[in-house]
Amino acid sequence: MFSKRRELEEADIDITAFMNLMIVLVPVLLMSMVFNHIAILELNLPDLTGAQTASAEKNRQLEVVLRESAIEVYYPSGRLVKTIDNIEGEEPEDTRHDFKTLSTVLQEIKRKLAASNVDKRDALLLSEAGVSYQSLVSTMDALRSAKTVVVADEVDVELFPEISLGDAPKKGGKS
Repeated sequence: MFSKRRELEEADIDITAFMNLMIVLVPVLLMSMVFNHIAILELNLPDLTGAQTASAEKNRQLEVVLRESAIEVYYPSGRLVKTIDNIEGEEPEDTRHDFKTLSTVLQEIKRKLAASNVDKRDALLLSEAGVSYQSLVSTMDALRSAKTVVVADEVDVELFPEISLGDAPKKGGKS
């Protein structure tokens, strides 16, 4: 009686197809990922103790009042430089703030300050309760810097990067 012994062969695992799939899948997944850019903005909040600053310091304050209907620029504090009306769209919901004109006004103020050797870096942004978050952020961007052309290159020029936030006074009230 012959006993047949089967010799079991060790099976090889063929992973070639799996490796080909990984070679294609990994770059595709990496390309489809969304990479977030996080920007940190330093903001100064108003003093909660209620202490008033010196009147001379308050008079030199640049104030930008962001309302739903317009943007008002005051410099020095209480003196209206310009009221920038919203840009009207074809539809009522297309109405938006005019940040290009705001940037031009702020650049002119910065130019006048530089001509009188005043290095002002701070501004007070006052907004009404109904103003959208995007309008607030866009106003802060316009306050911080502006694009200008220098020797055929577009560069960012620093305007007023130190921004303090507050509530806007009621319409018709003193700023």
